[in-house]
Amino acid sequence: MPLERFAAAWREQYVSSTIATDHAVEGSSCVFCTLASDEVSESTGVLWRNETTFVTLNAYPYGSGHLLVLPRRHVAGLGDLSDEEYEQFFLALRRVVIALEAAYGADGMNIGMNLGLAGGAGIPKHLHGHVLPRWNGDTNFMTSIAETRVLPESLASTWQKVHAEL
Repeated sequence: MPLERFAAAWREQYVSSTIATDHAVEGSSCVFCTLASDEVSESTGVLWRNETTFVTLNAYPYGSGHLLVLPRRHVAGLGDLSDEEYEQFFLALRRVVIALEAAYGADGMNIGMNLGLAGGAGIPKHLHGHVLPRWNGDTNFMTSIAETRVLPESLASTWQKVHAEL
């Protein structure tokens, strides 16, 4: 069976934007660091946090329920985390998976991290993990052909569903 390839050209606009470039260099402001100190609220998109870790909505979701898990401290890689931060990061990741399962009843889950600019991270200087509920047949021609994501719910709706489970 030949390998089929689909392009995600819609992502190029963000990755090559000044937003991504600004966050790829030292000394620039970090949107994640701002969120790390924001209150848990629908208006900030922050869903949950503890002393070392927080969870927020993805402002550019691949699908409904797409969340980010982040250390509160500005670090780029897993090796930069203290043992406590590492443990809390992965406990939060597990907590998010359980909350998304309860909120969405998805058929599966994607969990991933793009480490560094070469690894595809849009904001490579602040480590973050993606958690995304998936359903059988949830992909369609709009993403592949029209370079458009169709999301059946607002970010506010996502926040309300998941915050209740966290």
